[in-house]
Formats: sequence, structure tokens, C-alpha cells
Amino acid sequence: MPSALLILAACLVAFFSTVGAALPYPILPPLFAADAANNLNHFLGLPPKLLFGVALAINPLGLLIGSTLLGPLSDRYGRRPVLLITAVGAAAGHAITAVSLLNQSYPLFIVARFATGLMEGNGSVARALLADQLQGALRVRAFSWLNGALYMGWLAGPLLAGLTLHWGVTVPFWVAVVALLVTAAIAWVAVPRQSTGTLTSSWWQVVQHQHALKLLKHTELRTLLVIQLAFTCGVTAFYEYYPLWLVEVSRFDAQGIAWTTAGLCAVMTLASIYAGRVVRKNPLQQAAWFAALSAVCIGAVALGSPTIGLWAIVVFGVPNACYNAVMPAWCAERYGHLGQGAVMGLLSTIFCLANILMAVLGSVLTLIDTRLILLVGAGLSAWAAWRIQHWSRETALALQPGTMHL
Repeated sequence: MPSALLILAACLVAFFSTVGAALPYPILPPLFAADAANNLNHFLGLPPKLLFGVALAINPLGLLIGSTLLGPLSDRYGRRPVLLITAVGAAAGHAITAVSLLNQSYPLFIVARFATGLMEGNGSVARALLADQLQGALRVRAFSWLNGALYMGWLAGPLLAGLTLHWGVTVPFWVAVVALLVTAAIAWVAVPRQSTGTLTSSWWQVVQHQHALKLLKHTELRTLLVIQLAFTCGVTAFYEYYPLWLVEVSRFDAQGIAWTTAGLCAVMTLASIYAGRVVRKNPLQQAAWFAALSAVCIGAVALGSPTIGLWAIVVFGVPNACYNAVMPAWCAERYGHLGQGAVMGLLSTIFCLANILMAVLGSVLTLIDTRLILLVGAGLSAWAAWRIQHWSRETALALQPGTMHL
């Protein structure tokens, strides 16, 4: 398959998958912050903010498990079948989510969000598809375009939610079902059939022994885990709680959150188009600068006025998009020999773990003040920037004799 068609296929799969994942974000904060009690926001008499935190954490928990397993499974069984199965499975998850909202069943809602996250952990498979076939500068550009497709999904998802919510709270989720079925159709047509791995292990053996976390036996990848986890904890604290900040500080409704998120995602999409052209003489140093700028934006939301915070939310898209073009490409080049599916799965696993940690921590801190979790996120991203800068120097020194120590 020509490179252009391969990149297009991966980007379309990523786009339609993220559309479905992004739909709930403008819907959930007003739903759980509503004054009127219902079976969703007062389940078992628990505080609505606590229920909201659990609702935020359960989808990333599914993503965590899916991202850990789907990449290695695609190394063994091929990218195409894994993408097909997960796209259809995610569509089923959104359909169950719609039913749970219609019935105001919080337990069913939690189960549906978990199952959907489990299936939507296929982002590592799309990245691995590109990492398999592309090299050098083209790989970097392809990753930046893939990031652009992901950001466009985050743009289209909230917009669809805002535009269709007045027809009913379940309508956006049925839109997600259609989008993900389209994803499956695209994967069926455009993603090439590939030979599966040469191993004879069963899927359960892959799950037990070839998951992405097995990479952590390498010292350098444990360093990557700590640094990447700190940065993504900062980013996910921002993603998960700036909508609640908009509700509490700026009195935004679902449509206001959707338009703000649309502005953020539009900036990220435009930035990602050019991110692959960034001169990468030292990609880790560049990643450190992008992490530091991300921390500044998150801190500005927590400490600034409503106007400054709103601008910071949108501007955040620039350094975040650049970081997510540089870092995965560097990881693919440095650790690709360990299995691209496993490497990309590890990055996705870290992101999902950060989502869970920040959702749980935020559900407690927001009972005091929503800005506290944003300040924690800013601090973690700033620390990651400092640590990446030092790691860059350590890596340069380690490579001087021409050796690499994993």
C-alpha cells in the first residue's frame, strides 16, 4: 500500500475513534453539577462530584487495559483484525451508554464507559501501523498528521455534542455509534491484510506474557514511564477538569464547553500539522520546552482570571500538539526493535493511567476547590519538563561511545 493511503487510513481510524470518545466531555459536567437530583448524580446518596470523578476515571481504566493489551495483540495477530473488532466493540459500548442515560442507570453507565474505553485503546495499534511501514522524517510527519486527526476528533466530538444535545442527551452517543461503524468500514477497506506474527502463542499467552508493561524490565523505559506519567498527569488533570472549571468559574453550559473545546482542538489540529516540521537536532530538549510551556498554560487556568484562563485553555493546544509529535516519534526510533505495538501501547497505557490517577485525585480535591487539581497538574508537567532536560543530557553522554543501554 502506498505511504499516503496508509497514513490516510490510520488517520481516519484515529479520527472516528476519538469522535466517539470526545462526545461525553461537554455533557457530563452539567449533568453531574445539576441542582436537580436524579439517579445519576445522586446514586446511593453519594456527592455528585465524587460520582463525576468515578465517571471520568472508569473510561480511562478501560483504556488503560486496552492500551496495554491491544498493541501486543496486534503484533501477534495483525493490525487489521484488531482495529476491526475494537471499532465495532466501541460502537456497542456507546449504544449501551445511551441506554443507561435514558434509564438513568449509573451502574450500567459505568459498565458501558469501561467497555467503551477498553475498545478505544486501539490508538496504539494505529500508531504501530505507521511505525511498521514508515521511517525517518516521513514517520515523524505521519505521527504529527495522526495527532492532527486525533485532535480533529476531539474537535468534532464536542461540536457534535453541542449541536445535537437539544434533541436529547442520548443523541450524541448514537452519533458515536454511527461514526465508529464507519471506522470499521474504513479499516475493512483501507487497512492492508498483513501476515500475523510468527509466534504460535495463544491470545491468552500474549495477554499474560507479551503485554506492554513487560517493556519495563528495561531501565531506560522505566525512566520514560516516570517522566511521561508526570507530564501526562498534568495534561489529563487539565483535560478532565477544565470543563468543570468553566462551569464553576465562567458559568458555561454544555454548549459553551463544547465551543471552548472546539477552539482548543482546532488550535491543536493546526499546530500538529506543522509539528512534524520542527527541527529535531535534539528531540528530548524540544520535548522539555513543550512540556514547560504546557505547564505554564495549565497554571494560567488555575491562577488567572476567567478571561486569562479561557485564553490559556485554547493556547495550551500548541505546545501539547508539538510534544505529542516529537516524543512518540523519538520513542519509535529508539525502542522500535522491542515491538512497535508494545512501545506505542506503553505510551497509551501511561496516558490512561494518568487519566485514572487524576480523576481519582481530582474527585477529592474538587470538593475543596477545582483549581487545586489544575495546580497539581501544572506542577507535574513542570517537573517533567525539568526531568526531560536532564534525561536529554544523560542520553547524549550515554551515546557518546556508540552504545545504548536499555
